[in-house]
Amino acid sequence: MHSFSMAKHVLAPLARGHSHKPAQDEAEEPEGEETEPLEEEDGEGAGLGSGEAFAEMMKHGLTELDVGILKFVSEHKGFSGILKERYSDFVVHEVNKEGKTVQLDDLSVPEEQPGSEVFTEEQKHQLEQLQLFKKKEGNVSIEMADDTKEKRTLVHKAVKTLYPGLETKTEEQEGKKFIVAYHAAGQKALAAPRKHSWPKSRGAFCHFVLYKENKDTMEAINVLSKFLRMRPNVFSYMGTKDKRAITVQEIAVLKVTAERLSHLNKCLNNFKLGNFCYKKHPLKLGELRGNHFTVVIRNITGTDDQVQQAMTSLRETGFINYYGMQRFGTTAVPTHQVGKAILQDNWNEVIDLILKPRPGAEKGYLVKCREEWAQSQDPEAALKKLPVKRCVEGQLLRGLSMYGKKNIITAFAMIPRNNRLMYIHSYQSFMWNTMVSRRIEAFGLKAVEGDLVLRGAEAETHSIQDVVMPLPGFDVIYPTHHVGKGYREKLSTDNLDIDNMRHRVRDYSLAGAYRRILIKPSDVSWSVINYDDPRISLVHTDVEKLEDQPPPVFNKEGKYRALRMEFSLPPSTYATMAIREVLKMDTSIKNQTQLNTIWLN
Repeated sequence: MHSFSMAKHVLAPLARGHSHKPAQDEAEEPEGEETEPLEEEDGEGAGLGSGEAFAEMMKHGLTELDVGILKFVSEHKGFSGILKERYSDFVVHEVNKEGKTVQLDDLSVPEEQPGSEVFTEEQKHQLEQLQLFKKKEGNVSIEMADDTKEKRTLVHKAVKTLYPGLETKTEEQEGKKFIVAYHAAGQKALAAPRKHSWPKSRGAFCHFVLYKENKDTMEAINVLSKFLRMRPNVFSYMGTKDKRAITVQEIAVLKVTAERLSHLNKCLNNFKLGNFCYKKHPLKLGELRGNHFTVVIRNITGTDDQVQQAMTSLRETGFINYYGMQRFGTTAVPTHQVGKAILQDNWNEVIDLILKPRPGAEKGYLVKCREEWAQSQDPEAALKKLPVKRCVEGQLLRGLSMYGKKNIITAFAMIPRNNRLMYIHSYQSFMWNTMVSRRIEAFGLKAVEGDLVLRGAEAETHSIQDVVMPLPGFDVIYPTHHVGKGYREKLSTDNLDIDNMRHRVRDYSLAGAYRRILIKPSDVSWSVINYDDPRISLVHTDVEKLEDQPPPVFNKEGKYRALRMEFSLPPSTYATMAIREVLKMDTSIKNQTQLNTIWLN
């Protein structure tokens, strides 16, 4: 538990229970908020058909200035480049609490599996199909060539251990003995595998490394649970990872064998599972040391000297720990505006912001749904326009049709809790970004009287690295200088009272938290690469290494230049904000889309 004192020996009593509560995972997604992947138009322009349509949508998107991201800490001259031109240009490896970088480098199944050597590959395939209800005959017969009681016992046990939900019986056909595997009780057996099928000596959780491409963590878990026919809540993880990236992280799952998980490698694209082991405990959100990033910025304009200066500054000084653009949504209605309306208890505004027609390209059915709502205010009629009901709009409309417009709070609660909290956390982040920009503008990069710092740092040696700023809430204190006092004014212009951050709906009461204003990445390294073909990957991935594919070859005379950088960040920090400090360029999708469009034309 961290507590705080004021710089220059100005001590401040601290309200009970302060922890430095990070609100965000470093890999660009909410951590600790298992935000369900609602089927909404996503930030990559999925389903919008063409790059032009996406560019059109982003004309109405946010820029950094809209969300309080205004200042830089370094002196160097910025340069331009393209971020995430290909998702393989952004690679994230989790760093676990022991400080080890999580890597996928072993696809084998742990040996301790009793019985897996009993079956041929064909039999394993048939049993698996039977277990997943894909084998039409409804049973699998295994012939016992050299029949002994021991051998039969082994096969009976192996089926039940490796394929929970299947039962076995011995049958004689034409003088030969067979063991027949069948489903005990249809669906029910699969939902509740027999308790005794899991050996006592084996940890109940199978931990594995998940390598994924272009999917966020919750999406990936939903896909895995669908294939395993289990509920997503049997999975646990330490942090959610970016969608538009290649990411490698540890996942744990309750009572699923490594063998069963490894079979998924055959039928899933964009995923690889490996490094299996059994443990007695699941994973907990936030239990990680951070993440290691490998990032390629393509088509850079900076000279080698500029790159050297920029990267040295990142290593020595760091970057302002702003909440990145992903925190605020990618559409014309920023999530922090919805959050503000929730905190104001202005529920008609909440509904209006989420459902009203908005500028920019969207999927056709969403446009029709919004138009219907604007004209008729009839939730049933608007719902009929939506083929996909699992989006925020669909869930809200369903709530309104069930509970009516007089019970908006209840209707709004049809949206999953973590998605609802995302709105108010987004407002807190907006406030934090804005106030930190003011703090840097007013006092620059030195700790001053009235700043809040981590208690435990010696007052004589306070540096900007120790200074924190609060996310507004009922359980934090504010800096005592004029920037700290500015929180009150800023909140009151939004019709919010700094002394009353509790909400009549407990979920929407904000306790607040503290966040360091500057972050210095560790393990910083970089190189400038020349290349000719914009389509080739410039990073050697874990899967390519496993498949013995050669690393990318760079042409020293290549006409394009890219900056390849690596660095590690603690949880709750945004890699895009580190990159912004290097390029001195707006990292919003709006700006990146314009750059990409210019370059590709």
